Amino acid sequence: MKIAPFETEHFFARYEFSTPYQLCNSDCETITIDELLSLADVSLEQLGEQRLSYTETQGNPELRQAIADMYSNVSADDIVVLGTPVEGIYLAARALLDPGDEVIVLSPAYDALTTLFEHAAGPAAVKRWSFRPGEDSWYLDLNELQALLSPSTRLLVVNFPHNPTGFLPSPEFQQALFRLAEQHGLQIFSDEMYFGLVQPSTAPVPSAADLSANTVTLCGLSKTYGLPGLRSGWLVIRDKDLLERFMNWKFYTSICPPGPVEFLSIAALKARDTLRARNIARIASNLQLADAFFKRWPQAFKWRKPGAGSTALVGWNVPSVEAVSHELARSEGILVQSAQMLGGDDRHMRMGFGRDAFPEALSRFEDWLRRNSVSG
Repeated sequence: MKIAPFETEHFFARYEFSTPYQLCNSDCETITIDELLSLADVSLEQLGEQRLSYTETQGNPELRQAIADMYSNVSADDIVVLGTPVEGIYLAARALLDPGDEVIVLSPAYDALTTLFEHAAGPAAVKRWSFRPGEDSWYLDLNELQALLSPSTRLLVVNFPHNPTGFLPSPEFQQALFRLAEQHGLQIFSDEMYFGLVQPSTAPVPSAADLSANTVTLCGLSKTYGLPGLRSGWLVIRDKDLLERFMNWKFYTSICPPGPVEFLSIAALKARDTLRARNIARIASNLQLADAFFKRWPQAFKWRKPGAGSTALVGWNVPSVEAVSHELARSEGILVQSAQMLGGDDRHMRMGFGRDAFPEALSRFEDWLRRNSVSG
């Protein structure tokens, strides 16, 4: 059975390790294993003592407890440790849907949040709740969500903080969304890979896992904590019967998490406040550079500053961002990504602000703009 091409990952597989100046990364600056162990006060010898045996299928109990401690209404028994975060999306697509069920997903979004549900339910069964452009930010309309609902709608897929817009709902909007879902008997799959990555000017909101037992929540260490190479992720599933359904599907995928990853994940959670604070500060600094850049190029770009997460969706006044992205990658070593790959249009691009190299990449990009006589 065929599945749609994973456009974002095909794009990064082609260019990520050959273009030195990258403006579209969704993760944050990473660190070495040595630095991580030092922050957590764990020795390299302790890592070396780990046996490469099978692990508990639901995850290491110590790790599950450390994860549960990050929430208010979650126990270690509610945690499922994954082999990789994207596995959680696949498991949700398989375990949450029955034939004839309809799904509503945010758009644009990371490809897997759309295509895996289309693969499971059929493209016609997946409807898109689209972000709308405001003057200074992106927004969602609950009335538009209401209009998408049908008697067959069973699942709502959300991602907050949102990749790529940087949108985070207000507490009031979040509460209204959950009331609407409850009224219509909808289950919510909440992708929270950027949870806690919130700028000081934005009001934080609780995890979906703490708000309702009728949710499945995905989180991990890749984005907020800058550790994508660990491939560490987890699901929070408070419904015990549903958790068993997920576990049965998990036996067909990763079976159990890698032991060394679990060991390093425990270390990462010990250092989580330091890692998160570093990345929030780095994003804030890079956003200041972006503010100044876009003020210099008002005719070329439409800037809507993100309030959370590490990405933004930026309008660019060119016929095709995708076409320009390939030219930039090949001739300048600069990487930008068209929003078309994420279900948006080809007049917008995703920008990422979580890496130390962002200032130099932005400078190189601006130099290219000037050399190509792009009007500011």
